[in-house]
Order: sequence, then structure tokens, then C-alpha cells
Amino acid sequence: MKSVTVLGAGGHAKVVISLLKSLGLTVKDVLDDDERKEGHELMGLFVQTPIELSDSQAICAHGIGSNHVRNIIANKLSKAHWPHFVHPTAFVDPSAKIGNGTVVMAGAIVQADAVIGNHVIVNTGATVDHDCVIGDYAHIAPGTHLAGENKIGEGVLMGVGCATIPQVSVGDWSVVGAGSVLGKSFTSKVLIAGNRAKVIKKL
Repeated sequence: MKSVTVLGAGGHAKVVISLLKSLGLTVKDVLDDDERKEGHELMGLFVQTPIELSDSQAICAHGIGSNHVRNIIANKLSKAHWPHFVHPTAFVDPSAKIGNGTVVMAGAIVQADAVIGNHVIVNTGATVDHDCVIGDYAHIAPGTHLAGENKIGEGVLMGVGCATIPQVSVGDWSVVGAGSVLGKSFTSKVLIAGNRAKVIKKL
């Protein structure tokens, strides 16, 4: 594999760069649209602006935590090459399917027949049990535990330390607050929080 261009220069980018280095890959560039970050050092690399590729077929990795911004950038750079990256300490069952542009971070577990979409973050220590389906652009935050046969919609943010019972679903672009426990399914575009979780407001 050629060297990788990381898009985004925030805190999440640091973890992604660490992931890439753990795989023995070279990070070629770190790009960001925030002109204030131009020339700043990030993990031994100097940030360049804006997010534009001289090579339309460049190999890219998201260093962007925001689900909405990952969506925008992935569509803007749709011709780029977006492999998925799995940290060496993560476990992904051979029967699981991992989409393009997705990152599976250190200590994460993805179990049998799980299907994870494109440009998803399965963050540090998160677990995705058997037969879960996770939509594009979702973020399964550190320490979140999804029980079997969950359906997590496009763009959903499952906050740090969430937990679910089996066979629940969360609709597209909803946000689940940190530490929430989901004992039932929820619709799209709502803020969910609590133990047991309930809808706080519509988004």
C-alpha cells in the first residue's frame, strides 16, 4: 500500500495516525480546512490546508470525528481510495463485513456476521456483537457495547460507554448520550439519553 493521507487535524486524527503507524504504514500528509492549523505539528507531521488532493486516487483515512463532516468530505473526495483500517489489537471475526473508509480502533471487537458500513468509527474498546448492522458515517464511541442484532442507522453517534440490549435499533442521525442504556428502539434524528434511555428532544 502507498502512503496514506489523513484528512482532519483534530484529536481524532492523532488516534488515526497512531493506528496507521501501528500497521507499519507511512502517513504522507495531514490535511485540514481550518487555515489556523496550517503549519502546526501533529504527531510529528505538519498540517497543510485546505483538504484538497493533488492525486484524485490518493489513499485516504478520516481523521475527522464529526459524522456530518466525514459525510461531506467522503462525498467531496469520492474518487479517492478509502480502505478500512483495523488496529492490530482489535478483533474482527472473519465473517464480519467492514466498509470503505472505516476505522476499527485499539481493543475493539467486531463479532460474527456483523456488517459495518462505510466511513464508520468503531472506537477504542467498543464491542459490536453478532449480526449487528451499523450504517454509514456512524460513530461507536469508546467503551460502547452493542448487543447482538442491533441496527444502528446512518450517522448515529453512540456516545462513550453506551450499552444496548439485543435487537434494538437507533434511527439515522440520532445521538445517544454518554453512558446511556438502551432497552428499546428509537427513531431517527433524536437525542437519546439516560438509563433506561428516553428521547430528550428532536434534532
